[in-house]
Amino acid sequence: MDGAHSSMSDRAARRRDFVVRAGWGDAGERLLAGDASFRKYFRLTRAGGTAVVMDAPAPQEDVRPFVRIGRHLLAMKLSAPEIWAVDEADGFLLLEDLGDDTFARVLANGGDEAELYARATDVLATVHAAPDHGLLPGLGGYEGEPLIEAAMLLPEWYLPEASGSATAADVAAGYIAAWRACLANLPPNTGALLLRDFHKDNLLWLQRPGVRACGLLDFQDAQRGHASYDLVSLIEDARRDVSPKVQAACLARYLAATGLDAQDFRTGYALMAAQRHARIIGLFVRLLRRDGKPEYLPHLPRVWRMFEQALQHPALEPLRLWVDHHLPPPLRRIGA
Repeated sequence: MDGAHSSMSDRAARRRDFVVRAGWGDAGERLLAGDASFRKYFRLTRAGGTAVVMDAPAPQEDVRPFVRIGRHLLAMKLSAPEIWAVDEADGFLLLEDLGDDTFARVLANGGDEAELYARATDVLATVHAAPDHGLLPGLGGYEGEPLIEAAMLLPEWYLPEASGSATAADVAAGYIAAWRACLANLPPNTGALLLRDFHKDNLLWLQRPGVRACGLLDFQDAQRGHASYDLVSLIEDARRDVSPKVQAACLARYLAATGLDAQDFRTGYALMAAQRHARIIGLFVRLLRRDGKPEYLPHLPRVWRMFEQALQHPALEPLRLWVDHHLPPPLRRIGA
């Protein structure tokens, strides 16, 4: 206990030293949030305003991707936080404070759903319109086998929970084969920057004009992949029903802004939706069984509805046949 306390005190002292070096030594500090990683966030407050410290201890965390992607988004004139001071070795960043008005909070307080989602869609269209669709050298690819690997949570966690027995090797192999057949239907595309986890909890509503009204928080895991992936994350939210009218409007808005072929894009969209929903269905069961977190189960019926909808696309027939055989409707009711 003493060792852990000493380590925490040492970390606090290092953070304090960073804040002083960054010119904010006269500010008060309070914990703002932690997330699923080792990162913590602190708000600094002084007479002249506020700032946020990201505390991301090495070697568990690396602030460099956040800095790289953040500056890239700022260069596109998007509302990522300005980065005011960096200590890569110790894992500290001093960031512009974009406030607390997440889309989730604004929507809960009666905010205009259509307006918020339109602005977030404009962010994705802006990224797509950037040189090379916003891509940077060296980004990992969220396409092909990595998509299938992430979607394995469905047979590895959900299927045993629903069926009461372990998933046989040939059943898992059939799932992989079905996914490979589906992804072979993906129209050729050069890929785009994916911010990943692009949804209401990671977006902020700002009093800024146009596309800059949408503040961006969580982008350090950005990768290269199909341009529809972030739009799926936004309008097919696992934890919130987005109105069908808003979903349709965002899809039409994105296509109009980018000039992409609508049929090809909708095929890619259906594939990315199915992949994301399959992964999340398995993830929510893993959170229950491995991590003792049952609070995600009430969202499973919503995710299943969206998964079933995606499976209706002709490009997903091989996966739909696998799901219909191994997970018929009675086995889709966990959390209902």
